[in-house]
Amino acid sequence: MMVSSLKSYNKKKMKLANVEIVLLLCLILFPICSLAANQQQQQPQPKQRRLRFGKTGDLKILQVADMHFADGKTTPCLDVFKSQLATCSDLNTSAFIHRMILAEKPHLIVFTGDNIYGLDATDAAKSLNASFAPAISSNIPWAAVLGNHDQESTLSREGVMKHIVGLKNTLSQVNPVEAHVIDGFGNYNLEVGGVEGSTFENKSVLNLYFLDSGDYSTVPSIPGYGWIKPSQQFWFERTSVKLRKEYEAKPEAQKGAAPGLAYFHIPLPEFASFDSSNFTGVRQEGISSASVNSGFFTTMVAAGDVKAVFTGHDHLNDFCGELTGIQLCYAGGFGYHAYGKAGWARRARVVAVNLEKTDKGGWGAVKSIKTWKRLDDQHLTAIDGQALWSKSSGARRKKQIGGT
Repeated sequence: MMVSSLKSYNKKKMKLANVEIVLLLCLILFPICSLAANQQQQQPQPKQRRLRFGKTGDLKILQVADMHFADGKTTPCLDVFKSQLATCSDLNTSAFIHRMILAEKPHLIVFTGDNIYGLDATDAAKSLNASFAPAISSNIPWAAVLGNHDQESTLSREGVMKHIVGLKNTLSQVNPVEAHVIDGFGNYNLEVGGVEGSTFENKSVLNLYFLDSGDYSTVPSIPGYGWIKPSQQFWFERTSVKLRKEYEAKPEAQKGAAPGLAYFHIPLPEFASFDSSNFTGVRQEGISSASVNSGFFTTMVAAGDVKAVFTGHDHLNDFCGELTGIQLCYAGGFGYHAYGKAGWARRARVVAVNLEKTDKGGWGAVKSIKTWKRLDDQHLTAIDGQALWSKSSGARRKKQIGGT
């Protein structure tokens, strides 16, 4: 009887000891347990709207460069005729965006930096809201990168990008979640899926890269503008490789990479490689690139997927020229509070991407990429239409390079 009572007592003692151990562990691990509980209670982030080619097999992108928006109707226009000054303001920039949306009906709007002119913007958040308002009200997806003037008001460069990401209908991102260390703010990519119901519906048939080209050099011995840094190029390379592998994988395994387009603000030094004989458009000022060559053009050539680059920054240049298989394109100045040239209309660039028809009559991979510009004149005149890339010309180029 005493043995049985002793066993019972020992069991109770062990249970109490186990409870004490559990309580002790909970006290030690409380911060971790609490964090896990909080994470479980957090609402999942809304799924990002995905871009996809529609049933007509085409995608149209409107590029808006250098709005230089400030305080709205109280902000005067620059470099217009004297007769226009009394009634010209930031509102003319907004009206131009509205006109372009109605005329072109784009599927995506891309703002390539200097969206606001920080030095004249009293409140950065209000100026950003007003500058993007036409895109937001249109319910069209839009994306943005930063220029060299966006952060010169009441928000830091990071703050500006975070504010943009919080606005309605934007696909912009502060930075890629997989990149733990990366320079700048506003480096991200968007995948454009094939037509729903087609054999390409689960593939990205067009890849869009957005990069922060910086504002000004932070290296004392290097003057001038910023540039795309090694960490950004590393992210671009990894992303390009990943997208290529996915495109070449089954089902509907493809040979090579899907075409890509890159958008950023400050032009690369390679934009200075052209003269009037080998570009479409005009060059009316110097190429204001960084004073050092970071090698990003070479990085894109090596990756092999980017077919065209689109920038702003130099408002009086609006040309496109091909170099080593990549089209380097300016949009031309868009905003009325940005410097320009009286009598030389503000302008916007449009890019149209078309898919090819498959043997079975459905939509397949990208067939061609074309572009043109529209002027903010009475008729929204379209000028300088040109083919940037086609699947057939790309194949011929590979053969020529291969020497066969």
